[in-house]
Amino acid sequence: MAQILDPIPPEQSEKILCCYVNATSKIQIARISNIANWYFERVVFPGQRLVFEAPLEGKLEIHTGMMASAILSDTINCERLAIGEENNELKTDPKINTSSINKTEKLQTINTKSRESKRPLNSLA
Repeated sequence: MAQILDPIPPEQSEKILCCYVNATSKIQIARISNIANWYFERVVFPGQRLVFEAPLEGKLEIHTGMMASAILSDTINCERLAIGEENNELKTDPKINTSSINKTEKLQTINTKSRESKRPLNSLA
């Protein structure tokens, strides 16, 4: 994926594809400032998904916009935002013996049907 403004510095050999979603109702600024010789800053609107490439050791700062200022509201390791095929695999602890787990066991279904009430509503008056 091409970075439009500033490519990742060549000395940063390990880069990952990341995704951040603004799940708030406010405009946010996403910024990575801990990588030398690199500038990354984007505006993320409410509900918007931001997909970007970043060095593995990058930290995404989320600044939430107020009327005339922005407050640093979160810092997230880019490694936690990584997406891609290699991250879709289940990561298991090698110390756990998964052969003893019954993989064919079916989950009990839950009855989600609601019962219809035929009683009339009583007025409060």
